[in-house]
This record gives sequence, structure tokens and C-alpha cells, in this order.
Amino acid sequence: MRPHIIGIAGPSSSGKTEIARQICRLLPGASIVSLDSYYRDLQDMPFEKRKKVNFDHPDSLEWELLHQHLQAMADGRAFDLPVYSFSQHARTPETVRIEPGEFLVVEGLFVLYWPELRSVLDTKVYVQTGLDVCFQRRLARDVAERGRTPESVREQYEETVRPNAERFICPTAQYADLVVSGEQPVAVSTSAVLNALPRVRAAAGGV
Repeated sequence: MRPHIIGIAGPSSSGKTEIARQICRLLPGASIVSLDSYYRDLQDMPFEKRKKVNFDHPDSLEWELLHQHLQAMADGRAFDLPVYSFSQHARTPETVRIEPGEFLVVEGLFVLYWPELRSVLDTKVYVQTGLDVCFQRRLARDVAERGRTPESVREQYEETVRPNAERFICPTAQYADLVVSGEQPVAVSTSAVLNALPRVRAAAGGV
């Protein structure tokens, strides 16, 4: 059986990753792939220059490789997921084998941005969350978990994160089959996605 591929997009800190994880917990045999694994390998670039790359722009991602991998999965073939080091801004030698299953969840900022990727997705989901809410979440996370100062988080958000979200990410909501709120309980959004999946409805006796 061809895997049902679910794409989940939304701004940084919108809640898409947690929704994707919850979906995978509730769908037996489902795998999850993060778009973050496909940041371009910058190991040939001096480290100081790597740090200045705009990672909030779609050009920073090797979407072509993800497209190849999703096509392989659609054909029932496994693929090797890259492992990316965010501290080094480069790929590691390791990979993770993703085997075909009934469901595959792909989550990331720009999952609905490229037409070629959208064409491979069976269910397209956009997580809609106000950018001010996203900023407050990102601020709390980066200060608590990444040792950032509030000033540096705010500066990055206003210089690159927010402008690129408004330009490249928010408009992709128009391509979604389903728009869910990232500000309501995760369980509510997760249930909405599951209820939109034809195979889940069929298993429950729906149409």
C-alpha cells in the first residue's frame, strides 16, 4: 500500500512539531521527517560565514533531496534521512533509515512552499498561530534551552524570522487542505488532522 504522506507547515514556534509528534504517536507505524534535516550542508564554508547564513529563507534548504525521498516513499521504497548538526551548521556522517509505512508525517516551515513537494503530499496541513504568540514561545525556548539573551532573540526575530514568515510561510496557508490553530490545545488540532485522513475515517467506519 502506498504510504499516506501528511505535510504540516507553519511559522517557527507555531506548534507544528508537537502536532506532528502527537499524530505519529496515534497512528501505528507512522514515521516523522523534519524539514530541518534538509538544511544545506555548509561544511565547505568557513564556520564564521556559516553562522551568517539566513536559515529562515527557503534557499537554505535542499528541498530537492527531500522531494526525491518523498517520491521514493510514495513508491514504497525506504530512504536515508540526513542528520544535521545545528551547532556546526553541517550534516553529520550519520543517517537514519526511514522505512515505508502506512503513514509518513513531514513537518517544517516551508513544507507547503514548493509546488513539487506539495504534489507529493496527500494531506496538507497549515498550523496558524499569531506571529506575536510565536515570538513569545521562541523567546522563552531560546533563553531557557539555548542560552540566548532576550535581546539577541528579539533582534533575530525582527530581522529575519518574522519578515521571512510573512513573505514565504504565511501565504502557504492557501495551499492547505486543512488549517488548524496552533493556539488551541494540541489534542484538538491533532484530532482535526486525524479526522481529515481518509484511511482513519474508513477504519472508523466513515466514508
